[in-house]
Amino acid sequence: MSGMSTVRIGVLVPLTRPGWAEAGRHLLAGLETAVADVNDRGGIGGRPLELVVRDTAADPRRAEAAVEELAGLGVVAVAGEYHSVVARAAATRADALGVPFLVSSAVLDTLTEHPTDWVARLSPPQSSGWRTYADFLLRAGHRRIAVAAQPSVYWAAGTGILRDRLAPRGGTVVELDAEAFETGELVRSGATALLLLTGHPEPAVPIVRAVRADQRLAGLLLGAPAGQPEFAEWVGLLGPDGAGIPFLRYLPERLGPLGLRVETALREGLRTAPSFVAFEGYDTVVVLADILRSHGPDRARIAASWGSVAVEGTRGRIGFSRRPGIGVWQSTVPSVQVADRDPAHPDRFRVLHSEGEGQG
Repeated sequence: MSGMSTVRIGVLVPLTRPGWAEAGRHLLAGLETAVADVNDRGGIGGRPLELVVRDTAADPRRAEAAVEELAGLGVVAVAGEYHSVVARAAATRADALGVPFLVSSAVLDTLTEHPTDWVARLSPPQSSGWRTYADFLLRAGHRRIAVAAQPSVYWAAGTGILRDRLAPRGGTVVELDAEAFETGELVRSGATALLLLTGHPEPAVPIVRAVRADQRLAGLLLGAPAGQPEFAEWVGLLGPDGAGIPFLRYLPERLGPLGLRVETALREGLRTAPSFVAFEGYDTVVVLADILRSHGPDRARIAASWGSVAVEGTRGRIGFSRRPGIGVWQSTVPSVQVADRDPAHPDRFRVLHSEGEGQG
């Protein structure tokens, strides 16, 4: 394919602070691994697939500018992003410009103010996974839940989902300010679990250290539904204190042949166990390559094709549909897992709870 014009896909990923750079690296690794596989198989009609990468650094305005730039560069679609608030800004701009945008990892339910065909999402909506997390807490016997939250549309939405799921089942949610956190207030709250609805590493890591050091909270469950403990940096900073903190991830009980092959390739490239975010990156390219082969590189035809996708991804069959309350095309997702790092072996994960699609 040397010398042939490329089919270009724009990519948004957080690669520098204050973005969650490790998540961005995993997402990009998945995207790049898939592009290499597509090109090894002849590309798109003999044309190489190319990624044009832009670092969002978790900045919505920077993401909007990147979408405009990428549109001007002639990309056939934009893909990626991990941070929900950033993805929402990028989705709004992509919709306005008429550029297809496949969101890889951002989960905020409302990505656009009105229904659109220009945006589709591979990751599950936040309400899906976080309801599963609430069910896990209830089944583990927790009825009074504290959240240490930072100001953010994403964290506020998560708190609302938890409250709505817990309240009819006798649960309550107590809100604490993550930026002014002190363990005495947590003790007085009477909560049996504390959820970290915060950025990483600050202030999540200092909160974990403070809770682990306070003997009054020895029986408290620490949780992180947004997935901070899955990444190697977490255990690197916290060591044993970072284990036993349940988080959400989107993986099936067992990977199929494609998933296992990709897992090996990702592990070699990342030099660590790939997170579900890396698989989301790979599957993003799988979807776009399938559409490009079937419908060509025209932006309008891509945007009109989400509903026809039926392709095998690393975590199972991928398709898209319209869902109530979700203004973009939403993919099917694999099992929703609540997992943690094993306190006896912090480099290993335990699956504590699993549901089919988190829609219960």
